[in-house]
Amino acid sequence: MSRLQDKVAVITGGSSGIGLAAARRFVEEGAYVFITGRRGDELDRAATAIGRNVTAVKGDVADLDDIDRLYRDVAAHRGRVDVLFANAGVVENQPLDTVTPDHFDRLFGINVRGLVFTVQKALPLMQAGGSIILNASVAGVKAVPNHGVYSATKAAVRSFARTWTAELSGRGIRVNSLSPGATETPIMRGLAGTPQEVEAMKASFTQVIPMGRLGRPEEQADAALFLASAESSYITGIDLPVDGGFAQI
Repeated sequence: MSRLQDKVAVITGGSSGIGLAAARRFVEEGAYVFITGRRGDELDRAATAIGRNVTAVKGDVADLDDIDRLYRDVAAHRGRVDVLFANAGVVENQPLDTVTPDHFDRLFGINVRGLVFTVQKALPLMQAGGSIILNASVAGVKAVPNHGVYSATKAAVRSFARTWTAELSGRGIRVNSLSPGATETPIMRGLAGTPQEVEAMKASFTQVIPMGRLGRPEEQADAALFLASAESSYITGIDLPVDGGFAQI
């Protein structure tokens, strides 16, 4: 039996990287998946790549009207949410000296505010047995220079997983966070200006990762699948680091 057979999953930020890998994996395991993303062309390509059992809904989690429209589509076509992977997020590196209000508001608007209302607005469609997975980061517990605001947003995500575990346990809904380490995704390529700078950044990460390499989106997707499925039925409130050991030693 497939691990998510006949389940309905919502994955925000599902057009690339970890979100797309998770959507593919969930569909392989029998789920019907709704994916969201801000860029329509990229979202359409992702839906085509997934190939079946997927609906793409263009939207930005920072826009509450877009979140409402997402769940209206889910309610109209499937009527429920069994698994929510609140994955959408943004990374920007700014040292403290150059942090601006726009930088702060953008990161907290997407990574924190957007995540809160993505989860809140899913709850009317969720029942006992549901699983909520929050995409945090090892940056929430590990000092990463020049990423102070980003790291703070991810520490908040970890805190939400704990609090919501307590709040939602009576409804039979599990809440866990997933904390990726450095992973080979388009977001990483956007953190540096030139291909040479990207490669230098990857090399610097690799040097401090015990496993000696970056993670793959598919490895994060496998961890999300575990937290989504009945294989983790007695697990709630945890943070699962998938980081090659980076934040563990």
